[in-house]
Amino acid sequence: MLRGLVMVVVFASGLVVHALARLIERPLAGARRPVSGRVVQAVCRAVLAVLGLRLRVHGQPMPGAGALVANHGSWLDILALHAVTPVTFVSKAEVAGWPGIGVLARVTGTLFIRRDRREARAQATLFAARLEAGQRLLFFPEGTSSDGLQVLPFKPALFEALLAPALRARLCLQPVSLSYHAPDGADRRFYGWWGDMGFGPHALQVLAQRPQGQVTLRFHPPLAVADQTDRKALAATAEAAVRAGICRADT
Repeated sequence: MLRGLVMVVVFASGLVVHALARLIERPLAGARRPVSGRVVQAVCRAVLAVLGLRLRVHGQPMPGAGALVANHGSWLDILALHAVTPVTFVSKAEVAGWPGIGVLARVTGTLFIRRDRREARAQATLFAARLEAGQRLLFFPEGTSSDGLQVLPFKPALFEALLAPALRARLCLQPVSLSYHAPDGADRRFYGWWGDMGFGPHALQVLAQRPQGQVTLRFHPPLAVADQTDRKALAATAEAAVRAGICRADT
């Protein structure tokens, strides 16, 4: 499959360039990623272009460091979000060991953590260090992926770390809605990846599709974390914004 071979070449080339960039960046910039982040962005844009999946964006990613939250409907989310803006994904630790998707997550610099409220203090320290380095953190509060047509309830546990005194007063949180539009004649859930679906078979199905559909990203106005009373309120406010964006995409 020519398209698949081209994507492998793009990924492999990107890995080499990314590794070289980090080799130079690390002693000069530490945790900052002024070059490697842009390399990941360029590779993800190239992969989407080779795949033929159209990318549409509404709104603007907030400038500077901060946190973003989005609904999670597909492994393609990682490519789509990285293609628009350099981010550092925050993911549950077990994802690192998943076949295929785990490799993709590690290569793009994902931060793996345990989703446990009891570790909120340690996570806040870790998040603060990344934010000080100018990184934008992005996590999927649903805790799992869906069929791409719905937004699952946001789990508030991870929001606890964002309310830590070291972060709360200066941190903004930007909700992002991802909507997939299936190719003409295909199941509306075509791009959805959920439940016990295998990564390999689904990726091959997407690769073989011609023509492709579209993914739409809607960046909402950032929320001042200091304005929220607690983690549940912050999670609910972010979830409402993401849901509203999905509804607008369906109309």
